[in-house]
Amino acid sequence: MSFNIGLSGLRAATNDLNVTGNNIANAGTAGFKQSRAEFADVYAASVMGSGKNAQGGGVLLGSVSQQFNQGNVSYTQNALDLAVNGNGFFVTSNNGEIGYTRAGYFGTDKDGFIVNNFNQKLQGYSADADGNVKNGLMSDLQIQTASQAPKPSSKIDQVFNLNSTDKVPASAAFDPSDPTSYNSSTSTNIFDSQGNSHALTQYFVKTGANTWDMKVLVDGRNPATPTADAAAVPPVTGTEPYSAALTFSESGQLLSSTSGDFTVTDGIINLTDWKPAAASNDVPPVWSGNGAKASADGIALDLRQASQYANAFAVNSVSQNGYTTGELAGLEIDDAGVVFARYTNGESKVQGQVVLANFANVQGLTPVGKTGWAQSSTSGEPVIGGPSSGTLGALQAGALEDSNVELSDQLVNLIVAQRNYQANAKTIETESAITQTIINLR
Repeated sequence: MSFNIGLSGLRAATNDLNVTGNNIANAGTAGFKQSRAEFADVYAASVMGSGKNAQGGGVLLGSVSQQFNQGNVSYTQNALDLAVNGNGFFVTSNNGEIGYTRAGYFGTDKDGFIVNNFNQKLQGYSADADGNVKNGLMSDLQIQTASQAPKPSSKIDQVFNLNSTDKVPASAAFDPSDPTSYNSSTSTNIFDSQGNSHALTQYFVKTGANTWDMKVLVDGRNPATPTADAAAVPPVTGTEPYSAALTFSESGQLLSSTSGDFTVTDGIINLTDWKPAAASNDVPPVWSGNGAKASADGIALDLRQASQYANAFAVNSVSQNGYTTGELAGLEIDDAGVVFARYTNGESKVQGQVVLANFANVQGLTPVGKTGWAQSSTSGEPVIGGPSSGTLGALQAGALEDSNVELSDQLVNLIVAQRNYQANAKTIETESAITQTIINLR
């Protein structure tokens, strides 16, 4: 009996050494989770016996359980390296075979799909053409590498202050080349359907107490085609600016804007008939349509936050929603897993969202190698969602989760396992000596 007990002890110590050695071997493996050998004692059951005086029969390996505690997060230089800080696993697909991993080595393949270092495709929620994430439908995440098409400007938001202490200009006739014919001016770049940039310039002329005229030119020209016969007068040759009247309250807030040139709706001035133009190389240059068009809805100038105070003219903020064409310049992933493509035109577009999976019993997952796990009957069904939602952890881009192996602990475990092996070997040696003594009796 002692031989079997000692042999079971040797096997247990060997298993302990194997588990510890595997932990040490993977101390530098990103996303690796250390294992622990768990043992149980063995007792022989007797028929109709109480077993209260039963002698032990050795030891057996109960299970090898993985410890899913968090590893350190180390930052890298790759924007697509990902680390999970908290609960959850990345979901990957290998030709339809779903796997789960904490190793965040990701990049793109020749088709733009986000893949790990084993060419398994990262799963997530895709985005539509407008950059809206389609939640609930998990698929292969793919980066669109095509150029971003230009977008014509359709809205300008401005916040500015007109100086209430300004005087009515001495020059009655407005002339953009004569600074004495207006009080202040500002320019904003706008874009046509082909991504060509145009300068929309606003000139502000004080006409009386709390009243101003706003003159508008695009590229120094009238924003609209003249009503004269196009055969006699080439389009976009007019230089007479569009004009709108602005009225402010006694407290300096914009009350209304009226115009015979613009369409005014709820305080928003709409430029509806701008014709994009370009100048020729002639001297003097000849202006004509450039083949592009403006936004079908026109351009809405939102001036509702404008003010008139006794302070210098200043534009506090300005934004417009058009842009020129752009090439893919880089990728960014936020802590919620949303993938943004950055373009050379300064714009960004949502390409999708990385999802994470969690399980009721993570220790029930089946290790399948390559720092991956597979679902099993004891793990339960995966709970899928975006990072930072529910119990799922946050995502850290440009980083990797280190192995959670503590080398100092594992080296001590090696010493203990070695002592256990030697002690069990001593048990067998002692039993052998006793048996030899019996055999030598005469």
